Amino acid sequence: MRRPLIGLTAYAEQIHHGRNDLMAAMLPMNYVKAVHATGGRAVLITPDDPGTDVLESLDGIVFCGGGDIDPANWGAPRHPATEVDTVRDTSELMLMRAALEAGLPMLGVCRGMQLMAVATGGSLHQHLPDLVGHERHRAAAGTDPLAAGASDYGRHDVVVEEGSAAHRLFGRTLTVNSFHHQAIADPGEFLPVGWCPDDQVIEIVEHPGRSFALGVQWHPERTSDLRAFAALAEASARARAVAA
Repeated sequence: MRRPLIGLTAYAEQIHHGRNDLMAAMLPMNYVKAVHATGGRAVLITPDDPGTDVLESLDGIVFCGGGDIDPANWGAPRHPATEVDTVRDTSELMLMRAALEAGLPMLGVCRGMQLMAVATGGSLHQHLPDLVGHERHRAAAGTDPLAAGASDYGRHDVVVEEGSAAHRLFGRTLTVNSFHHQAIADPGEFLPVGWCPDDQVIEIVEHPGRSFALGVQWHPERTSDLRAFAALAEASARARAVAA
């Protein structure tokens, strides 16, 4: 039986490879491995030549982590700490809105969760330390035993709202890794259902009108806890079976 085909949003970056200096499609292999480990088949979606037709071939999609989202998308001036990729923003906002309209199962990771809010009329805190007064959401080296090789990730607990879909998936509490300085202020059409108990920063969102639209602020692909990816694979397989 064919595995559910799951798209992964990637970014473009100028790299030096051997004797070549070239623009390359980039994405950490952790994402690909997480999709494959949980029963999906991963394909990369690059931000060049954007179009929603790619969604017609997919059973699910992951909006992956990465750089900041341009505050122009919610009508705010840019913070000095904000670094944007407008090409990626344009492509992914278009894909997000089309995927929601189509009811395509989706998972948002870090930037991807923030994109869920912005795509549906919400907004972000551009520089979280200005709000919470600390840098622990992207902490000092050596603080994250959950993420091997990710030495400047933070670590903290998340409390999940009882009765939510996320609660059924993760339980009442879990410990996550963390590396971000933007965070959701207004979730748009999504519902916040998980928070960091220390500062109430939103860590999980879900869409009440879609069968599977989950966003997490942390990076599960860098841990052994792949429940979010497994849930996406299951939802994608169900959606494909219904469409068949």
